[in-house]
Amino acid sequence: MDAMTTLVFVVVVGGRFLLPLLIPYYPLPAVVACLILDGVDQTIFQVFGHDPPNYQSYDKAMDVFYLSMAYLSTLRNWESMPAFRIGWFLYFYRLVGALAFELTHARWLLLVFPNVFEYFFIAYETIRSRWRPVNLLIGWWLSAAAVIWVVVKLPQEYWLHVAQLDVTDEMSRHHWLMGLLIVILLGLGLAFQKLVRPRLWPPDWSWRFRPEPLPKEIDEPEEQDAWRMRFDAVISTGTLEKVMLVGLVAVIFSQMLPDFTGSTTDVFIGVAAVVVVNSGITLAAARRRWTIRSTALAFAARLVMNVGLVLVADPLLGRHNARLDGYDTIFFLSLISLITTLHDRWRPVHEVREVLARGEPAPELEAGVD
Repeated sequence: MDAMTTLVFVVVVGGRFLLPLLIPYYPLPAVVACLILDGVDQTIFQVFGHDPPNYQSYDKAMDVFYLSMAYLSTLRNWESMPAFRIGWFLYFYRLVGALAFELTHARWLLLVFPNVFEYFFIAYETIRSRWRPVNLLIGWWLSAAAVIWVVVKLPQEYWLHVAQLDVTDEMSRHHWLMGLLIVILLGLGLAFQKLVRPRLWPPDWSWRFRPEPLPKEIDEPEEQDAWRMRFDAVISTGTLEKVMLVGLVAVIFSQMLPDFTGSTTDVFIGVAAVVVVNSGITLAAARRRWTIRSTALAFAARLVMNVGLVLVADPLLGRHNARLDGYDTIFFLSLISLITTLHDRWRPVHEVREVLARGEPAPELEAGVD
């Protein structure tokens, strides 16, 4: 690669990893940017005459990563509990389907497990940018999920993953498709202006792309640690969710990384062990009121801790012959550290919001001392 092609490659791949980190703080712009970059990255590479080896596998892995960040942001930001529960189901449903596809390569599974969560997330954040989502009942959210599932995602999944058709290639062979696409988009825009927009209720505020502030009862890291100290445990539903979340994501990634030589069982058990140990250590730190206020520093500290755990455990686990190269090991540990750090920070926020949504007083949490 020449210098310009190398720069473009670094910028695109860096964007695929860095843009998702903005989703919790700028949900709608960041997730739309991720979606657009996902759609044009390979076209950009083709323009510069470069076809990165194994990029298809890493492309899928980065899709899983940015959807994981979108799910974690629902813990932090979503005020509507019915919408959260539907989003929770759609996310884990797709995660199970993505794993089943990676293990079997049966493309029909992508029709059974479509990625509805992605557009449901966009729909929620679009509404939240103008209206209060808590004013919408569960029937509205279920209807929105059903429309996205049947009208949008099933045709898209069939086109991209079952028929394996590429929009750019098809347009180059059938020039009339471009005109048809323009007519469809203009028709949808006209229908929205004439039929939908006049029936929308008045907006609650002007455009807001930042999420609502965290509840004052749980907006400080010390209060989040105090919640964990009071209500959390190593063996708990929170730990189970982290095991399933990180374990499934890690297994999917392992199927995409060309240097991995172990089994899916090795990955899941290994990740589950690290997550459980992390839960025990961080809960002990919370009980001793050792709070790191900065999320970035908390992630860095957890990564260092997990690297240390692997260095200690590696001689004991080497006999199972499930090895990653050094870069892949750091990649997995970074993934585990990031997801568990954010989950530990933001699950208490969601739990307090759920209590407030039921009309109950939030638990009194005494902030600790660093």
